Amino acid sequence: MAETEYGIRKSQVCLPTRNLLVVPHRGKELIVSHPVFAPNTFDGNVAEMQRTYTHSQDIPQITFREPTTSQSISAVTYHFKKMAKPQIFDSRWLQTGRIVRTNDGVFANPSRDIDGEVTLDESKLKKSLEDMKKIKVGNGYIYLGNNDTGFAEYGTFQTRLQDSETFAQGGLARIIEHTEEQATSLKSISSLSNYQGGVNVWGFELPQKPIKRILSLYSERGFSGRLSVGGCFNGSGSDGGCAFGVR
Repeated sequence: MAETEYGIRKSQVCLPTRNLLVVPHRGKELIVSHPVFAPNTFDGNVAEMQRTYTHSQDIPQITFREPTTSQSISAVTYHFKKMAKPQIFDSRWLQTGRIVRTNDGVFANPSRDIDGEVTLDESKLKKSLEDMKKIKVGNGYIYLGNNDTGFAEYGTFQTRLQDSETFAQGGLARIIEHTEEQATSLKSISSLSNYQGGVNVWGFELPQKPIKRILSLYSERGFSGRLSVGGCFNGSGSDGGCAFGVR
């Protein structure tokens, strides 16, 4: 029988490492994972975010959570032409955050049920508007609430091809960026210097009942001069996407 070896048995487990990207966000610092979590479905990327990572001696353990749409926008706006455009938009697509499409409009970063799932209860969704700020935009209203929640009626934004200015002034861009005024970051991203073909907003057809989707942003394949803003991807499908994890 072999003699037992007593003493310390050192751990052989090494945590995976993650770099951090620090960007400005509403006058403060936003810290996100770098590179992005990818390629996977949004649900798959979120599951990877929740694992434990290490960064340095100062940050030996770190985990991430899924981003809100405005946090994703702040992350990609930073040095967009040198970083996010070639690394994400031109080759894959950005899983910007969760939305819910209804017959009346689009919710960004919608409220959750008690079990943590995005609510699809139409009465709860409409009731959530009572606690949001109502702002006139175009032929309708947008609503902005806490935790980056927002809602844009269909009359506040256009779909299909449009220029950067029209897109940034619209209600969809404003709730994505969570701003009462023009969405300046999305205007910068979609500017002529990045996309001479303008913006294509698609996948926002009227649903028969509320449906949850992942807002996607990318450079249209075969139309490199056009920014695509899609509203039809779901969390468990479209497995080639990228998502930032927020520290």
